[in-house]
Amino acid sequence: MKIAALYDIHGNLPALNAVLNELKEVQPDLIFIGGDIVSGPMPEKTLERLIQLGDKARYIRGNGDREVVMAFEGESLEHMSEKGSEKQQWVANQLTSSQRDFLSKMPTKKTLYIKGLGNILFCHATPTSDEEIFTPHTSKERLEAIFNDVNEPIVVCGHTHIQFKAEVGDLCILNAGSVGMPFADERGAYWLLLSSQGYEFRRTPYDEEAAAKEIGASNDPQAQAFVNTYVQNVMTKSKGMEILESLVKKR
Repeated sequence: MKIAALYDIHGNLPALNAVLNELKEVQPDLIFIGGDIVSGPMPEKTLERLIQLGDKARYIRGNGDREVVMAFEGESLEHMSEKGSEKQQWVANQLTSSQRDFLSKMPTKKTLYIKGLGNILFCHATPTSDEEIFTPHTSKERLEAIFNDVNEPIVVCGHTHIQFKAEVGDLCILNAGSVGMPFADERGAYWLLLSSQGYEFRRTPYDEEAAAKEIGASNDPQAQAFVNTYVQNVMTKSKGMEILESLVKKR
C-alpha cells in the first residue's frame, strides 16, 4: 500500500498538476487530499481536476473548505479578517452547487491502514480541530494535550504549511506541508509519501513562470499577490513560523 498525501493545495492548479504528473511515476495506490483545496486563485478548476481522479482519491475537509461552504450559504465569516472573508466569498462565488455539495460532504478525519506502519489517522490540523495551530516549536506538554486521545501510532496533518515531524511518546506526527502555499526555504509543491517502507517528505518543483501566467490569467482579484508570495518567491519557513506563532499568541 502506497499513499501520497497532498495537503493545502489552495487553488494552485499548476502546483497540483506538477505533483499529479510526478505521481504517474510514483504510482500510489491512493492519493489522499488533506483539506484546504479551493481557497486560492483557481478554485473551480482545482477541485474539478481532483474529482477526475475518481476512486483513486480520498478526502478530508479543511477549515478553508468549511469556510467556503459557509460563504456559499450566506453565513457570516466575521471570525476572519476582512481580506480573508472577501477571499472566501470570492472563492464560493466561483463554485457550482455540486462542487459546494462535494466540499460539504467531506469528513473531518479518516483512518487508513498501511502494512508495516499500521493505522494512520489523517486530519487537517489536529484530531479535534480543523484550525488549531501547532509548529515545530510547540511544547511537548501542549502536544501531549492535543493528541492525548489518539490511538493510532501515526497522525498525518497539514494546515500550517510546514513539513515537519514531531513525536509524543510512541506517537509519530507528520505534517505533509503544502502543495500550493508552502512555508519553506525552496520553491515547489510539498507533499508526503507513505508506504510499507516508511514515509518520505517530498518536494516537486514546477515552472514558476508558466504558473505565474496561468494564475495571473484567472479572475482572482488577489492573484498577483499570490503569485508574488508563493510562486515567483517563497514564504520562508522562518517567516511562516513567525506568523503562526503570532496567531497562537492572539488566540
